[in-house]
Amino acid sequence: MLTSFKPVQQAGPFDDYPVYSGHDLGVKYSPLKTTFKVWAPKATEVTLRLYEAGDGGLAISTISMVKGVKGVWAVVVNKDIKNKYYTFQVKQDDKWLSEAPDIYAKAVGINGKRGMVADLASTNPTNWRNDKKPALKNFNDIIIYELHIRDISISPNSGITHKGKFLGLTETGTKSPDGEPTGLDHIKQLGVTHVHLLPCFDFNSVDETKPDANQYNWGYDPLNYNVPEGSYSTNPYDGNVRIKEFKKMIQTLHKNGLRVILDVVYNHTSDIKGSNFSQFAPGYFYRQNPDGAYANGTSCGNEVASERPMARKFMMESVVYWAKEYHLDGFRFDLMGIHDIKTMNMISDTLHKIDPTIFIYGEGWTAGNSPLPEDLRAVKKNMAKVHEVAAFSDDIRDGIKGGWSDVKEKGFVSGNAATTESVRSGIVASTPNAQVNYKQVNYSKAPWAAEPFQTITYVSCHDDNTLFDRLKISNPKASEADLIKMDKLANAIVLTSQGVSFLHSGAELLRTKQGIANSYNKPDSINQIDWSRKTKYKAVFEYYKGLVALRKNHPAFRMPSTKMIRRNLKFMETGETGLIAYQVSNNANGDTWKNVLVILNGDTTSKVMKMPAGNWTLVVDENTISEKGIKRIDNGAVTIPATAAYVLFEN
Repeated sequence: MLTSFKPVQQAGPFDDYPVYSGHDLGVKYSPLKTTFKVWAPKATEVTLRLYEAGDGGLAISTISMVKGVKGVWAVVVNKDIKNKYYTFQVKQDDKWLSEAPDIYAKAVGINGKRGMVADLASTNPTNWRNDKKPALKNFNDIIIYELHIRDISISPNSGITHKGKFLGLTETGTKSPDGEPTGLDHIKQLGVTHVHLLPCFDFNSVDETKPDANQYNWGYDPLNYNVPEGSYSTNPYDGNVRIKEFKKMIQTLHKNGLRVILDVVYNHTSDIKGSNFSQFAPGYFYRQNPDGAYANGTSCGNEVASERPMARKFMMESVVYWAKEYHLDGFRFDLMGIHDIKTMNMISDTLHKIDPTIFIYGEGWTAGNSPLPEDLRAVKKNMAKVHEVAAFSDDIRDGIKGGWSDVKEKGFVSGNAATTESVRSGIVASTPNAQVNYKQVNYSKAPWAAEPFQTITYVSCHDDNTLFDRLKISNPKASEADLIKMDKLANAIVLTSQGVSFLHSGAELLRTKQGIANSYNKPDSINQIDWSRKTKYKAVFEYYKGLVALRKNHPAFRMPSTKMIRRNLKFMETGETGLIAYQVSNNANGDTWKNVLVILNGDTTSKVMKMPAGNWTLVVDENTISEKGIKRIDNGAVTIPATAAYVLFEN
């Protein structure tokens, strides 16, 4: 007789697990003593082992821990054990679980199998105390550049010495063989305000003992949440090196006017049985379905139960640690919809007490069904209930380029006028607006952002095809010249819309992954930024750079409140399919331009539009961005070429 599979660890009555309120779990070092504390509420014994190295060799010391209150086990070692490595082993239900670092480990050895006793102060780069974040007035002023540590520098033509490493982003003066700035200098040249780093905590899929094996992963498979990834350091065997080099990178980015956001993946672990969570409180940190099987709303085999007190506590203390120890400026939550609203609110409130300018955003969806009721999830439709947190707008993303589920579907920039309303909803940053017909919006049949900063406006990211690849797939007969027009129009929409702008690294060079969408474990040949494209598509780069400067120079494109958008931004009835036009008036948000007119022609033919009365100056057309003015338009009508954005102003 066949029976359905159930995990060995049944979903026990976790409600009766003790909750520890102290903030001292993990390892606390001083030259005189080191204190070890772990939460293992159902353990009958817990053993601490000390080692000389992060791998190999026998334990130099084996110590039994003492059970205290609320499920906490502790021991103090009264001597200087700086840079020694350690593991814990828990006995539960008469069975010894695997040796592992604690879930709070802040330093580890090779491949993260042993924790390390670190003197964190000694890992600070020179002048770390004086590290200063670049100024930020409003969240709406943010322009994010999403990058992968390896992709940005690994190409042979990057001109970067520390290829694929944290230190690669500390190098200035790097150039391609054609003499074009690369890496950090390139990002500065583009003009964005924030870099979003794909996961940089210690992840499971790359073997750090084989640095030359050309291994690749995006890093969405967490192992040790509070430690930087070893393969991005110059020496993963010494637990101090990755910490020092990560801090050095942050410090350098700050010095160069860039804030730093870390992509965090608290929604699942790389596996269940082998995870550190499972070695201390089996089953507790994971959500279960009513039948006792592990829930899988992440499509990764498990989902973290953020609503359980000790899981919530762990997430909160982890982000606070990254914010304080590493001076981070923001967090992007992977599959944020897996997390409950209460946890996200507590995280946001806590981080904003530390620094009100920390920016928090995430994916406002799950990857599958979760037992957590939808009204409790931090999903897009619930964003009005979430404190100062933003979500990605898949509405405008797919409105611009076509739906994610059918890569052959065209979007607004490819002449599909049916997505017009989805784009309009994104232009006003998903906020309530009487001029948007939500019945015609692709996914959200109602506005979901209370304020514009809650919407991440974007058209592409690391997931799925690059923008240029996607346009090629959905427009197989289009010439390269036409594809470039679509590409430029796509991010012209992003960078002139309200909300927070987000660019995928390399989009400004028409980045390609050779048509491979899910490239999370593909080789560098697919994922690397090819810097020769900066020379080949220099005009595209200059166009993107001009759009970024336009947005930064003109506050009308980044109004900080829904009220201000309603008052100043009005869509115009163009009477043409595939043509969106709107005016931003009244020196909006303190802009020097009294009135701004944005015209977006997604159609494959040119369009004539009657101009509002006044003397208008064209500053953006299909090829050029010049804030001094390309030409005057005062004859009452304007012809917008096919697949183009026009921006005009009137004073």
